[in-house]
Amino acid sequence: MDLRLAGHGALVTGSSSGIGATIAETLADEGCDVLVHGRNAGAAAAVAERIAARGVRAEVVLGDLTEPGVAEQVALTARDFGARILVNNAGPFAEHDWESSRPSDWRAAFEGNVLPTMRVSQTLLPSLRAYGWGRVITIGSRAVRTPLPNMVAYSAAKAAVVNMTTSLARHLAGTGVTANCVSPGVIVSPSMYRMFEQRAASEDGGGASQSGTEGGQAGGPMDGPDEADLVAEYAPNPSGRLGRPEDIAVAVAYLASPRADYVNGIELRVDGGITGTP
Repeated sequence: MDLRLAGHGALVTGSSSGIGATIAETLADEGCDVLVHGRNAGAAAAVAERIAARGVRAEVVLGDLTEPGVAEQVALTARDFGARILVNNAGPFAEHDWESSRPSDWRAAFEGNVLPTMRVSQTLLPSLRAYGWGRVITIGSRAVRTPLPNMVAYSAAKAAVVNMTTSLARHLAGTGVTANCVSPGVIVSPSMYRMFEQRAASEDGGGASQSGTEGGQAGGPMDGPDEADLVAEYAPNPSGRLGRPEDIAVAVAYLASPRADYVNGIELRVDGGITGTP
């Protein structure tokens, strides 16, 4: 199916690796020009090079979205790039439970996941409204519906992201700009395996582990715990497997496309059914 994305421009935050990189490359496969964002210049350049090899335009914008003014500058760069599609993918996670979490941990979760989404979106919106067409797609988490006891602050922050997305869709009514959320389940990635290895090595289980975005900012299978064991012990789901970055990327590509004009204000759960029915 032709998603009619050829010639559109997109900014994918946190796209120098993992799920974000896969989203960026999938959009490029559909003909999108892509602005790659990250904090590591070499990693971002490598993704942009792979995208350019597909025959579309690719540029890089760098910056830590939690730093003052950076999110706004990234959005302005996206505006000048001609981005009409915004994928808010960047966002850190850390393991904290109710006993171990401190106010600073909650603050970091919201400053890393909620405020950059708001700032980039808010800054880019005027150009999308003026153009009369656009897409804002946020990346949520399975933790939105089933809060993770070992990631309480992150779960709450991602729930806020979904709430923001619904609010934004209503705010943009009649403008031609839609807002939707994709919530991944457990996605195979090196960062996910590192988290499990660190957890297994920890005797107290109460420490924090900063690891990028849940489900992977560094995607792709790798050596580690057996996937079947992880599914059975951590992520039992009707599909019987863990997710792949490509599962998320194709969902994002559809929502980004003109073919999704009538899809607005939703949370699309791509999680193998782990969260069950509404």
